[in-house]
Amino acid sequence: MNTITINFPAELDPGLAARLINSDAAVRRIALIDLVDEADPDIAEALLIQALTDAAGEVRLEAAQSLESRDSPEVVEGLLKALEDSDPSVREAAALSLSAVKNQAIGYLLLNRSSHPDAGVRTAIFRGLRELRLPTAGAPAIQALYDPDPGVRREAVAVLGWLKASAAQPELILLAKNDPDPGVRRAAIGALGFATAPAVFTAIASALADPDWQVREEAATVAAKIASSELVGPLIAALEDSYWQVNLRAARSLGRIKNNNAVPALIELLRHAVSNVRKESALALGEIADPSAQAALAQAAQDPDPDVRKAARLAYNQVMTLHARP
Repeated sequence: MNTITINFPAELDPGLAARLINSDAAVRRIALIDLVDEADPDIAEALLIQALTDAAGEVRLEAAQSLESRDSPEVVEGLLKALEDSDPSVREAAALSLSAVKNQAIGYLLLNRSSHPDAGVRTAIFRGLRELRLPTAGAPAIQALYDPDPGVRREAVAVLGWLKASAAQPELILLAKNDPDPGVRRAAIGALGFATAPAVFTAIASALADPDWQVREEAATVAAKIASSELVGPLIAALEDSYWQVNLRAARSLGRIKNNNAVPALIELLRHAVSNVRKESALALGEIADPSAQAALAQAAQDPDPDVRKAARLAYNQVMTLHARP
């Protein structure tokens, strides 16, 4: 948008129209805010798209942010062009607005730019494709797993995770084990949460010993979705992880798996310094409901933390109910 060549519709308030072409960029920016609040939605949308080419970065930024809840083809085209804006804040806002697109019908506009030469654009494209769940996005996303930019790889992994793309499992397993970027490894483990193949169990077990604690936390979280007894051993080991976040997620997963072999380690975890870990351990013991945990849970019901006491009492009752004599 500039200050000379705009043709305003007759329905637009003349005062607002005048402010939209004011020589002061600050005035034009505020006018865009009022435009969204006061004008017909179709009129506002058309003028916001024009504002994406305003001479002032602050105006373009406001336009990109204001288009977040709109997903017509015209809006998407405008935001795609804004991904190449000279102002990084405008590019970021355009990428964020594109990520909120929910209209599958315009997915082709994103797919057509999935091999754009700029890594920032490619990242934004795959972020926008993620929740659209377009089957046709699978092949470009698999190809993007080999992208030199870790941000692109992370977003491509997310697309495949939302698609539950079984064809991508071998590549995701390799990324989970070998990618140099911990964010990519973490995303790959998360994307494998829908699978039950033995190779996936091996990848999750390996990730539970990853050098990065956030990857280990993600692996412990995903283990709860799969709930395979094959992961019991690595999860028990994760209860001794140096990060309490990993301990907590491992305890939760062990509760879902309900394997008695985890009981001694979970009882020991009732003494953990972090109350949330003690609570999750108590809840897991209740899910497993092994009678050998009764005494430890009775003691945990006296914990100084009220949430731990509540969890321990609940777990104790679960054990007692399951093993009550007829």
